[in-house]
Amino acid sequence: MDPWKHRRLAMSCGTCMWFVAKLRADDKPGPLGRCRKHAPVMSGYPVVFDNDWCGDHKLDENAVVSAPTVRRKG
Repeated sequence: MDPWKHRRLAMSCGTCMWFVAKLRADDKPGPLGRCRKHAPVMSGYPVVFDNDWCGDHKLDENAVVSAPTVRRKG
């Protein structure tokens, strides 16, 4: 049993304060964005998807809609 499996949804790039979503043609955020945790390199900021993750995640409280609740039996 993996006690961390439910946390992966709330700890993805889409909920990180360093994630900046790329706007689509209709001015709504899409699944693609940039990670701005570290200074850019020659090619710019790293491109990431909103469902990617890394060890530098820092929760953006404004990006979290609702994390799934885990209910334990017993």
